Amino acid sequence: AIDEYKPLDATTNPSLILAAAQMPAYQNLVDDAVAYGKKLGGSEEEQIKNASDKLFVLFGAEILKRIPGRVSTEVDARLSFDKEGMIQRARRLIDLYKEVGVGKDRILIKLSSTWEGIQAGRVLEADYGIHCNMTLLFSFAQAVACAEAGVTLISPFVGRILDWYVANGDKKTYEPSEDPGVKSVTKIYNYYKKFGYKTIVMGASFRNTGQIKALTGCDYLTISPKLLAELSKEHVKLTPTLSVKEAQACNLEKIHLDEKAFRWHHNEDQMAVEKLSDGIRRFAADAVKLERMLK
Repeated sequence: AIDEYKPLDATTNPSLILAAAQMPAYQNLVDDAVAYGKKLGGSEEEQIKNASDKLFVLFGAEILKRIPGRVSTEVDARLSFDKEGMIQRARRLIDLYKEVGVGKDRILIKLSSTWEGIQAGRVLEADYGIHCNMTLLFSFAQAVACAEAGVTLISPFVGRILDWYVANGDKKTYEPSEDPGVKSVTKIYNYYKKFGYKTIVMGASFRNTGQIKALTGCDYLTISPKLLAELSKEHVKLTPTLSVKEAQACNLEKIHLDEKAFRWHHNEDQMAVEKLSDGIRRFAADAVKLERMLK
């Protein structure tokens, strides 16, 4: 798909890596990762952890041979509430990339947008020059905290927000401009541009092409091969719905969030609380499945 659609960047997550690791075409990467884990030795648990990190990096390095930009590699979701653990794991992944000749300028480390994850991102960016991609982002509070932490990029989710509203409300279909996921990313984009934050907004997790087209003009969008295929069949001229000029004219107020305010504001958004915890559980479960497979 990368060879076909020629994207600038690409992103991985534990679920995508788990699926790819089960395909015969990538068995050599799995074998290499297992050999690496054994070579480093230590307890079985340490060997599996090392093999798992190595596998993520091997997939990332393969992707980088095919794209001009950056690849995103995710830190284990089980560390989502462990700031120091995330910092250590991120630095370890960067070291593993270095071993295969890939510099940190071509990597985005993906961290869960928990308070701990956002603060880990702050330290990684400021102290180690490691670029971060804050994922599982559902609430405006998460976006504000990420901007204040000075991270490189955020991945606000669109499709999973829609999923929640469809599952929990009476309304089952939305026009793209009224889609709650689209509205969430639009507000975040406008806030960042109005107040001059450098953090890149990369809309993610799309369910249909309508959502993608409704966010034309967003900094970046990460789109699945299936939806890229649908888009490539369309021949319509798109006018940007998001722009810096319009963002600067919008009436959003600037806010500052310390930990207490962040936790309160995020907690006020039931959808975001449920989708963040659900996302962490799913990614953690897939990390466990991947480790079982390596074992």
